[in-house]
Amino acid sequence: MPTVILVRHGRSSANTSGTLAGRTPGVKLDDAGVQQAEAVAQRLAGLPLAAIVTSPLERCKQTAAAIAKRHAGLRTATDRRLTECGYGDWTGQKISTLAKDPLWAVVQQHPSAVTFPNGESMRAMQQRAVDAVRAHDAELAKSHGDNAIWVAVSHGDVIKSIVADALGQHLDTFQRIVVDTASTTIITYTATRPFLVRLNDSGSELASLVPKPTAKAKPKKQSSDAVVGGR
Repeated sequence: MPTVILVRHGRSSANTSGTLAGRTPGVKLDDAGVQQAEAVAQRLAGLPLAAIVTSPLERCKQTAAAIAKRHAGLRTATDRRLTECGYGDWTGQKISTLAKDPLWAVVQQHPSAVTFPNGESMRAMQQRAVDAVRAHDAELAKSHGDNAIWVAVSHGDVIKSIVADALGQHLDTFQRIVVDTASTTIITYTATRPFLVRLNDSGSELASLVPKPTAKAKPKKQSSDAVVGGR
């Protein structure tokens, strides 16, 4: 099935101020975040993207728009399932304040047990995000073939939870995963398993993601087998 490039939005004003933005409307990229969005757009410019799907929050839409500008005729689509976790009463609070809340330790060590006060559970966040990625993958496989490449622009915790699922890890391990602003994380889904191709990548070339045609000029079908000894 297709390859998804998960892009975390560029740095926002909330990242700079140490505030948990959550789903607060109107939180935008700061100056550094705008530059990060342009940089990741440049890295993706040479890829034949089949789709760009984004969280509906402004900081993600700004990042997605920067990517779309370099792909003529390709419009961004919005999927609410890729939105930030619903942090409920934690939304808009300082991280330094939240770190003193007893729930903070549970978020760190046992996130699968967490439902934020008047908010969403972390299990629900993971489920909807993984469902979204797999649904878009299946759609694009039908319309663009198994070797399609597409972009999903989302948030740190959301992307970390998708990676944990791809690795077959319990959600309680997802805090071990790092996803920086404007980084790319790449997963190829096949019939029997996903492959994590790159994680938290902010600098390497991406041209190698494009499948090379065979002698008959047909793209090679994705295999679910891992190469013994590495590839």
